[in-house]
Amino acid sequence: MKKTLLAMLATAIIIPAAIANNFEEPADAIKYRQSAFSLIAYNFGDMGAMLKGKKPFDASVFSSRADNVAALAKLPHEGFIAGSDQGDTEALAKVWQDKADFDSKMTAFQDHAAALAIAAKSSDQNQIKQAFANTGKSCKGCHDVYKKD
Repeated sequence: MKKTLLAMLATAIIIPAAIANNFEEPADAIKYRQSAFSLIAYNFGDMGAMLKGKKPFDASVFSSRADNVAALAKLPHEGFIAGSDQGDTEALAKVWQDKADFDSKMTAFQDHAAALAIAAKSSDQNQIKQAFANTGKSCKGCHDVYKKD
């Protein structure tokens, strides 16, 4: 039992470290995170259009988009590796200078995205709108501090 627990703990520590360092070049990490953010923006934008009445609200599509955002929210963070502040990026050097705050903002975004996916499965429009707004605020909170205009 102890060996199994130790093996699981070691795996839990080693695998995320290996994933985070799986980029050949900083430019690969930049491209990776930009791709993930583009997919998040597409899905989030579609939900926003539904909530603003710019397109018909389809609960099934909205829920699917929210699930996508929740899953995608986990991806970009690993692309913020050392050296990826240089090159074709809108990330400010402050990401790496205040990593603890940046990490907490990314975690908050992931948490809000997960809550949005749960809310999207309800029929409570107020709950859905609030969860959407919270997710949007967590995006903006990070962009305001860590992204070029």
